[in-house]
Amino acid sequence: MKFSLSWLKQHLETEASLDQVTAALNTIGLEVEGVEDRGAALAPFRIAHVVEAAQHPNADRLRACKVDVGDGVIRSVVCGAPNARTGMKAVLGLPGAYVPGTGITLKVGEIRGVKSEGMMCSSRELGLGDDHEGIIDLPADAPVGVPYATWAGLDDPVVEISITPNRGDALSVRGIARDLAAAGLGTLKPFAPEKVPGVYPSPLRWVVEDSVACPWVLGRAVRGVTNGPSPKWLQDRLVSIGLRPINALVDITNFFTFDLGRPLHVFDVAKVKGDSLFLRPGRAGESFLALNGRPVAVTPEDLVIADAEAVESLAGIMGGEHSGSDGNTREVFIECALFDPVRIALSGRRHELRSDARQRFERGIDPALLPDALEAATAMVIALCGGEASEIAVAGAEPSWRREASLRFERIMGLGGAEIDAGTAVATLERLGFGVVARDAERVTVSVPSWRNDIAGGGTLTQAPALPAEKARAAAEGCAATEPECDLLEEVLRIHGLDRIPPMSLPVASPVPKPALTPRQARAVLARRTLAARGMLDCVSFGFIDGRLAAKFGDTPAALRLENPIAADLDQMRPTPVASLAQAAARNAARGYPDVALCELGAAYRGITPEGQLTVAAGLRTGGTPRHWDAPARAVDAMDAKGDALAVLAALGVPAAALSVTADAPGYYHPGRSGVVRQGPKVVLAQFGELHPKLREELGLPGPAVAFEVFLDAIPEPKRRKKGAPDLPAFQPLRRDFAFLVDSTVPAEALLRAARGAERSLITEVALFDRYAGEKLPEGKVSLALEVTLQPREATLTDAEIEAVGAKIVAAVGKATGATLR
Repeated sequence: MKFSLSWLKQHLETEASLDQVTAALNTIGLEVEGVEDRGAALAPFRIAHVVEAAQHPNADRLRACKVDVGDGVIRSVVCGAPNARTGMKAVLGLPGAYVPGTGITLKVGEIRGVKSEGMMCSSRELGLGDDHEGIIDLPADAPVGVPYATWAGLDDPVVEISITPNRGDALSVRGIARDLAAAGLGTLKPFAPEKVPGVYPSPLRWVVEDSVACPWVLGRAVRGVTNGPSPKWLQDRLVSIGLRPINALVDITNFFTFDLGRPLHVFDVAKVKGDSLFLRPGRAGESFLALNGRPVAVTPEDLVIADAEAVESLAGIMGGEHSGSDGNTREVFIECALFDPVRIALSGRRHELRSDARQRFERGIDPALLPDALEAATAMVIALCGGEASEIAVAGAEPSWRREASLRFERIMGLGGAEIDAGTAVATLERLGFGVVARDAERVTVSVPSWRNDIAGGGTLTQAPALPAEKARAAAEGCAATEPECDLLEEVLRIHGLDRIPPMSLPVASPVPKPALTPRQARAVLARRTLAARGMLDCVSFGFIDGRLAAKFGDTPAALRLENPIAADLDQMRPTPVASLAQAAARNAARGYPDVALCELGAAYRGITPEGQLTVAAGLRTGGTPRHWDAPARAVDAMDAKGDALAVLAALGVPAAALSVTADAPGYYHPGRSGVVRQGPKVVLAQFGELHPKLREELGLPGPAVAFEVFLDAIPEPKRRKKGAPDLPAFQPLRRDFAFLVDSTVPAEALLRAARGAERSLITEVALFDRYAGEKLPEGKVSLALEVTLQPREATLTDAEIEAVGAKIVAAVGKATGATLR
């Protein structure tokens, strides 16, 4: 919201300086975003009279001028402008002045042998435009010696403030003046426009077909107008805030939009078909050309203003070119309406139309201002354009906006933290326009003014019931952000000064702060970092995929099918993130990148309940492993996927000794090159393997593809234990190797598990380091070599004790798997 200082003083009786005004705005919550004060930059430049302009004796394109600035001293100024002449009035900068358009500071100098004691400036040199053909040529009656900025009206600073969405009343100069007056910066001038008598019946009437979208509308015509450029004062007002003057009738509506926060619109009566203007929903196929030159196709969800033949305006947002006023307009109809804020916001968003009217209507305007605003606008139209007014055409009625709210005085300190006595608080509310209904030692009940739609739930236009004081009393211990008491408290505090509220620290619940992440969130972050450290690229994909593809990765119940998908091939919630990663890998392969390593931490959907949404750390590798100096490139296999899954589990604190692998992976994995990682017989922590060859072919993956899924929700949270002294045995560990002959169908995991359990007090680690099948072995047999680590704790092991442990290992493995020692 922009306004000039002189415009503000049309509503505020004050002697405050610009700095005082901006400081007060910041303290009452109307944050100043910027101040444009051209007058300050142009203060050193004065109106001068060129007494003599002679040809420079040493330069053909220069003039040697004698200049008077009204102080009785004739100065020598060298000027290169072609329009410099004797007797003209110009703008002169004296030595020491900073020229904003060039960035130089003037000083006394000598140009081609002639002394120069200043500079006569062009518009570009003063930063006022692009004209640099000559120096500024002022009228003959321009007063010599007067600061140019003052004479030209450029010493009127423009202030820009930011407005929060709840403060629609502050989108007007009068609303800002009211707040400053309440803060003690002056006195708000009264606003009571005289009624303009209607001398003839209105040529147009209102027909409202949607009273919810438009509960009240006024209008009146003015005939015999002469439309042309608006006067200079009005143009200056609009130009100062960045608006382009158009013509007097349009400029008047723009003026009141900012002056009172009351958007208006004018129709050329001669261009309106029929004798009625209809406020109705749009119809399919209707459109109109908006004032911004853009065609707008309206919908049944929009409220439009139409005549007997076509749409003339998108109500509350933008008018149409067809019925707009121009130089030929002789009779104009002024619209002054009240619209539903929600309908305006949705229509503006739907059509991507932004206007000053929409900005105010969607925040809520003063529902009681319509008659006075129409009278003021009518009076200005007649004053600037002539003519006579018609009777007022009315449809609907003023909505019920009156309501009350209460404030307990003890809450000012208890909740607001400010020492403000009851009398000051009540006086503050009265200066803001609240009327005292009842008051006692503990509380005050006030009536809310019509322009404060944000107080006590006044956002609705239809029936805003009065809020009894009992509602405030019900909040015994505090008040929510929407309670009327909090609204009043906020008003008292901000007018008191937000900078005067002492800062207070929140009470510390615990000397040790709580963790920023829950254990579940921390596991997710750690899993993602682990996969990234293994060279995988993190992906973020949709949780829904093509239903036909989803069926290849698991069940696709109808409950997980989207009723309104954003695309035809995104109609099913995915059963696993592997499906999304496979699609991404296929797209990369189609573009010449067959070797990728992708991962995603996302959801797998098995049902519509929260329990049916699983958090999964998934990954997929395709093609070959990267080339490296210490290992040749090779095709990826199921063991790569298993390694990724086990790395995630290890990072999350799952002990490898507690895991087992079974060969019952889902059908989208290769049946002989996949597995399921379990903790115990029932808990599935992960699954991995090569993708099924048929599935890989359908996806268009040219080479091998392996994937894994780690189900983070299934991983038990580690028990929190106090850290003790590190376990540092005093004796050296020793290692023994065992080679077993076993059926090729027996998994190596079974041997590892049996060996670990043979002597738990001594065996700390068992690892498979060799697998051999081939010559000198019976058919169907393989040799598996295990390395067993023994860690003595009480004393060094004797040979007999070592042999006894070895015998236990051989016996345990043989009993569990049928293996024999080679």
